[in-house]
Amino acid sequence: MKQYPEWIQEFDGNLWLTENDRDNLKISYRLKEVVFSEQSPIQHVMIVDSHDFGRMLILDGVVQTTALDGHIYNEMITHVPISLHPNPKKVLIIGGGDCGAAREAAKYEELEQIDMVEIDELVVQACKEHLQEVSGNLSDPRVNFLFTDGLKFVAGKENEYDVIIVDSSDPVGPAEQLFSYDFYANIQKALKEDGIMVCQSQSPLFHQDVLGQTQRHIADLFRHSATYKAVVPTYPGGLWSFTIGSKVHPITPENVEVRPLNTKYFNQDILTSCFSLPEFMK
Repeated sequence: MKQYPEWIQEFDGNLWLTENDRDNLKISYRLKEVVFSEQSPIQHVMIVDSHDFGRMLILDGVVQTTALDGHIYNEMITHVPISLHPNPKKVLIIGGGDCGAAREAAKYEELEQIDMVEIDELVVQACKEHLQEVSGNLSDPRVNFLFTDGLKFVAGKENEYDVIIVDSSDPVGPAEQLFSYDFYANIQKALKEDGIMVCQSQSPLFHQDVLGQTQRHIADLFRHSATYKAVVPTYPGGLWSFTIGSKVHPITPENVEVRPLNTKYFNQDILTSCFSLPEFMK
């Protein structure tokens, strides 16, 4: 019998992945097979094939993205900030090892450089080979893969990027510092004078503390800030938040004309409506 990590169990001949969220909620997925499973120096990296969501990226037992709905998150964290910038040329993605955000950014012909800083090279390797529904086996020459610590990388940059996308995992373990004020201050410094940044700011239902803290940090550091939302079924609670900061440009999605981008979720109506928040998120 194969040995699997503790979050993979076999019941009645079926494999089940169980994600434990904050020790309060357990979500189980019936699997077809474990496609890839390996321990990196940083975390356990796994690709599984599930019955409902297709292939899934699992880091330390937590679902990161899936073939079925990964496009929603990646399109929203990428196209919203790039669409709001009037002349983006150079983009930095911190995290995003599944390559989905970089794949979406590469749809913009005007972008000259896309730097993707991911601390764990094994995640990129696994997703490019085994999760091409999300990664597209990305090979655009404008994408520079930089396998290093995003915190240290951005601390050494100043006035360099038009758009910075912080595509971090949950604020535990290696990603915890990617939610700190000092990190966002370095992001602000690394942006050009008219730069725009965005970060994922967790579930507005289960992580109101993280969302509130992120909103305060971004509002303090940027002239313009806002939170927007999307529904990502595999994330606990379904409803997910993103927080955006702009040095100069007002966040006025109603004034932006979205071009055809071969997207599955993002469009003109979504760009406008995603900033309309329920009362509790305001």
